[in-house]
Amino acid sequence: MTLRVLGVDPGLTRCGIGVVDVEKNRRATMVAFGVVGTSPEESLDQRLLVIATSIDEWLDRYEPHVLAVERVFSQLNVSTVMGVAQASGVVIAAAARRGIPVALHTPSEVKAAVTGSGTSNKDAVTKLVTKILRLDAPPRPADAADALALAITHAWRAGIGTPNQGAATTGPGSLSLTPAQRAWADAEAKARRAR
Repeated sequence: MTLRVLGVDPGLTRCGIGVVDVEKNRRATMVAFGVVGTSPEESLDQRLLVIATSIDEWLDRYEPHVLAVERVFSQLNVSTVMGVAQASGVVIAAAARRGIPVALHTPSEVKAAVTGSGTSNKDAVTKLVTKILRLDAPPRPADAADALALAITHAWRAGIGTPNQGAATTGPGSLSLTPAQRAWADAEAKARRAR
């Protein structure tokens, strides 16, 4: 079975979207990617409407089994966090209306899954996403690459058993994991212990 995941890197100014099909053997193929942009000069309600309309179109066109959304995390810039949270809410609600499961992943989880290190920079993520998806050129802008990375992360984490599966079916010691997946599983286990 192939799992189709729509990844979303939420934001008010640039909301990255990427769709990936992942096979049981973890081979990932890019289906589509893009960025929904809104202008800071527009009112908040209009900006959120643009994101809502766009995500509705993506969900209807690509019919993903699951959505993977970047988890909002604390930053120093409160207005940025609020914008990301508002965009995330619109995206999550659009999936809920269709009965599509939503999984949230932190940036460090995504970095660890894709690159093997939870502290990688955006360039490293883009480079590895390009390699994993066998693309001729890196997906641009970086928000689109981040959305594809979210989709890949979720599919690898879910174990690709059933479309709405949210937890990994393999542990950190599993031989079926790639080095990047093992590093991600180790980082996730470490984060759990630190809580």
